[in-house]
Amino acid sequence: MPPFLWEQHCCLPLSPAARIGDLARYPAGSYLSVNVGYSRQSTADSMALLDRFRRDASADDRFRLVRGIDDIGEPGAIALAFDLEDSGPLGGDLDNVARFYDLGVRSLLPTYNHANAAGCGCLDTEDIGLTGYGRDLVHALNEVGMFADGSHCSRRTGLEMAELSVVPMIYSHSNFAALWDHPRNITDEQARACAATGGVIGINGVGIFLGRNAADEGAERIAAMARHIEYGAELVGIEHIGIGSDYSFDAEDFNAEMASNPDAFSDAYTKWGPLHWVPPEDLLGATHLPGLDEALADRGFTATDRASIFGENFRRVAGQVWRT
Repeated sequence: MPPFLWEQHCCLPLSPAARIGDLARYPAGSYLSVNVGYSRQSTADSMALLDRFRRDASADDRFRLVRGIDDIGEPGAIALAFDLEDSGPLGGDLDNVARFYDLGVRSLLPTYNHANAAGCGCLDTEDIGLTGYGRDLVHALNEVGMFADGSHCSRRTGLEMAELSVVPMIYSHSNFAALWDHPRNITDEQARACAATGGVIGINGVGIFLGRNAADEGAERIAAMARHIEYGAELVGIEHIGIGSDYSFDAEDFNAEMASNPDAFSDAYTKWGPLHWVPPEDLLGATHLPGLDEALADRGFTATDRASIFGENFRRVAGQVWRT
């Protein structure tokens, strides 16, 4: 089993009902990046969520808040940082990038599915890429030391982020369109451009992005996730592939959100029925199914390969991008 798991994106409910203790389903020693807002959250909303999550984590000995790389990997604790899935919570003020960084946000993607002030999203029919503000945002992320993340962005937006970034960019939770042609999945061109920056692509375990979303397809989701990892390693090199499972502890809320807020989604999300995910227990060691680690071993990935994918690759680029 790999020494630790770096989970580049997972989701708690974006509400006071969230329970930080639910994250203990991940193994001790893991690093987790937890979402604190997307296109619907204001600056005040995301700041309030951060305050709540940080207070709850500080009061629970199972967790450690992350400022830098040295805070990650304590055997008895889960290291926590945070991410934003849209630039909307910045409120148009690029100075808020530094404010969020000081509160533990280490990753931000400019657009969530649809166009906003920063650029275009993956569900837009017209793709004009980054705006002037979006280009300034990439520079601000680089300057502060926060990951510039292309997940949920349009193809041109992602390519322009790679062109502009002077440090490694990432796709925190994106699969490959060559294997499953979904608008949320990235092209080979995007993957190569990300890798050229030194970045990492986190493979997710969301059924609709794997083509395996039926409730009884848990084993098939794990196999599909392994296939995307294998494809990415062959395409850009194993050093550019990681894990960003996008597991949603708020699954019921998220499925309800898709139904009540269709403007943020499309039939590319909704036509498959309720979404299903690969859960934390099925990454390193499953309780009822062969886990992803075993699936990769069966495909010929060595222990060193798997350690790179499950943690060391994202750790490496964080060391290049983050500033403490």
